[in-house]
Amino acid sequence: MTASSTPGSSVSTFVPDSPAAWRRLLIALAIATIGCVGTWSIVVMLPKVQADFGGTRGAASLAYTAAMIGFGVGGVVTGRLTDRLGIVPAMGTGIVSLLLGYLGAGMSSALWQFVAAYFFIGLGASATFAPLMAEASHWFVRRRGIAVGIAGSGYYLSGALWPALIERGIAEYGWRMTHIALGVSCAAAMTVLVLIFRSSVGKSQPRAPGVASRPSVDLRLSPNALTAILSVASFACCVAMAIPHVHIVAYCGDLGYGVARGVEMLSLMLALGVVSRIGSGFIADQVGGMATLLIGSVAQAAALGMYLFFNGLTSLYVVSALFGLFQGGIVSSYAIVVRETMPASEAATRVGTVIMVSLLGMSFGGWIGGVIFDKTGSYQVAFLNGLAWNALNIVIVLLLLLRARRARAPHRAGVPG
Repeated sequence: MTASSTPGSSVSTFVPDSPAAWRRLLIALAIATIGCVGTWSIVVMLPKVQADFGGTRGAASLAYTAAMIGFGVGGVVTGRLTDRLGIVPAMGTGIVSLLLGYLGAGMSSALWQFVAAYFFIGLGASATFAPLMAEASHWFVRRRGIAVGIAGSGYYLSGALWPALIERGIAEYGWRMTHIALGVSCAAAMTVLVLIFRSSVGKSQPRAPGVASRPSVDLRLSPNALTAILSVASFACCVAMAIPHVHIVAYCGDLGYGVARGVEMLSLMLALGVVSRIGSGFIADQVGGMATLLIGSVAQAAALGMYLFFNGLTSLYVVSALFGLFQGGIVSSYAIVVRETMPASEAATRVGTVIMVSLLGMSFGGWIGGVIFDKTGSYQVAFLNGLAWNALNIVIVLLLLLRARRARAPHRAGVPG
């Protein structure tokens, strides 16, 4: 197939699902694995930062809130930039913001400055998530679900790899120098990878014209209405998702197991999240994004509920592993649902909007978990709060799935047997 070209560029040939598409995807995964460090570093830093600034758990958790807000807002901004100019300028913008944010956090003298710096850290990481998943969806047709899952796996792969390195850096050099080192090293590595990536995509950002450009699922809802509904659903599921993600390290410390055990559980959770995200892509290619989203949401609720009944060291490892395995594919499923139900030309912007709201849910969930702990001295009520939000998500997704099936029924009835 011949890809579209822009003025002043030569016509490029690009075949979806080709070896070139897979090479492009692997480079993108490497960039995301480095860039998404900005969403996980505060999880490991939280106890040290709280102690150093003398704040409450809820106040220190605001840094995570700021990072998620920046990650969400940045997803929309860089998504719009991707739809108009391509993914390379969006990632370049992210690198600059990530560097400035980490330098600011490392040099902050007050908690509010530290929190503000994490907004820019989150903003910088955003270009390597939602816009990259949406962009990857243009490179594949038969294996779109798997491709989106792999592109989104950088988020969890980053969480599996970085926490142990960050913990070691804090122990050796302190949290301030660790922030500065993260900013410089990540910006340098991402710059090299983006230059390699740019040479693989070319200046024209080739895509296959007309391939799956129309929605494959008709929900009989306007794109704006569907975006709003998916946004509410994503907010609800991510409030629940945030509790273990943000507080498992601190939770293990409170139980007397030590921060290091919590870091190990977080890494295990996120490593299995990679498996879940790619596995969900396989499932989505078979049953569709909406059904895959429902499966993930129900499974997440089951795993979250287990935290209410098990708090032994071994059992927490098992529950955290199950949580990672069950919930890892949820967010990438939203990207697949958007591609199935909305115009391809708006993919990055729509995905970025839904992911932005989901990250507001993550930020709210992380913050409210800390507040509930400060009020009750326990995480039990926080887990129950997460389950209530998860139930709301299940109801919304189930209703959308039923609507999609009802919309297909008249069509099927009109087809001769």
